[in-house]
Amino acid sequence: MNFADELVQWYHQNKRDLPWRHTRDPYVIWLSEIILQQTRVEQGLPYFNRFLERYATIEDFANASEDEILKLWQGLGYYSRGRNMLKTARLIQQQYHGKFPSAYNELIKLKGIGDYTAAAISSFAANEAHAVLDGNVFRVLARYFGINEPINSTNGKKIFKQLADEVLNRDEPGLHNQAMMEFGAMLCKPKNPACGICPVRLGCKAFKTNATMQLPVKLKTVKIKERFFNYFLIFNEGKILMNKRTDGDIWTGLYDLPLIETKELLSVQDILLLPETMQYFGQDAQIDEVFGLQKFLLTHQRLTIRFIRLKNTPVEHKASWVYINTEDWGKLALPKVIFIFLSNFFKFENNSLFF
Repeated sequence: MNFADELVQWYHQNKRDLPWRHTRDPYVIWLSEIILQQTRVEQGLPYFNRFLERYATIEDFANASEDEILKLWQGLGYYSRGRNMLKTARLIQQQYHGKFPSAYNELIKLKGIGDYTAAAISSFAANEAHAVLDGNVFRVLARYFGINEPINSTNGKKIFKQLADEVLNRDEPGLHNQAMMEFGAMLCKPKNPACGICPVRLGCKAFKTNATMQLPVKLKTVKIKERFFNYFLIFNEGKILMNKRTDGDIWTGLYDLPLIETKELLSVQDILLLPETMQYFGQDAQIDEVFGLQKFLLTHQRLTIRFIRLKNTPVEHKASWVYINTEDWGKLALPKVIFIFLSNFFKFENNSLFF
C-alpha cells in the first residue's frame, strides 16, 4: 500500500464527523473553506453553523448587508474574508443565476478564492482532480519526503505543487485531499506530532532522521508593524460616539471609536496637544478617565491601545462618526478589542451617568 492509500485508510478510521463532509453542495463547502482559513475547526465550526442557519442558500447570503455579515463574523478575525464572501455571493447571483459553480476554472475567477480554495471546492463538490496545498498538506509532504526547501519560496511552492499532484489519487481526489488535510491536522501536527502511532512513519524521512520538528522550513519574511491607537470615549444624551471604518485599513466596515493614531506612545497630555486632537475636540478638551494600555496582536501588526474618556463633546465631526444609543452598541460589528472593552465598560459603569 502506498503513502496516499495509507492516509486514506487512516482517514476512514479516524476522521472527525464534520457537517460539510456530508454534502457535495459547493455553496456549503465554500462556506466551510472560507470560514476555516487561518482558523481552527473548533473555533470556526460555530460560525459555520450560524452562517448556514442564517443564510441557507447563496441567494440568502447575497441579499444580506455588509453590516449583517460582519456582525455575524465578529470575533473570527481577517474580516476581509467576510467582505469578499459577500461580493462573491452577489456576483454568483448576477452572473451565475444563483448557481454556485463547482468547476475549478470558474471558481478561481471569484473574489477571495485562490488556488487552494478552488482546488478544495472542485475536488469535494465535483471530484475534479486538483490537489490541495494548505498548511497541513505542506507539513505532511515536507516531513514524509524530507523536503528542506522553504514552503513559501518560489522554488518551494513549485516543488510542493508538483509533488502534491504526483501523489494525488486521481480516481478519488476529494477523498485524498480530505485525508491529507485531516492527517496533518490530527496526527502530523506542527507541535507534538503523534509519530508513535503514525501509519506511515517507517517511510517518513523526517521520522527516520529525527528532523520532524525542523520541517517544514518557512522563510521569515513578515515584518511586524507597530501602531499606537488612542481611542476616545464620548457620551452625549444617552448616546456613545462611534466610528465606522471605511478607509481600507484593518477592520474595514467595522465600527470602533473616534481614533487618533500616533507613530509612538505619547502621554495623554501630549495627545491632547496634537493638532488633530484640538481640531476635533477643541483646545479645552477635558479628560474624565484614562484606561490602561492594551496590547493587541494581528498577523502583521502589533497595536498598543489606550482608551480616553472625555468630558466634552467634539467641536467638529468626521463624516464617519455617528452617535449610537448606548443600549444599541452591541448590535454593531466591532473589532474584538473594542467589543471586549465596551462590554467590560458597560458592565461596571453606572449607566445613569450617560443620561
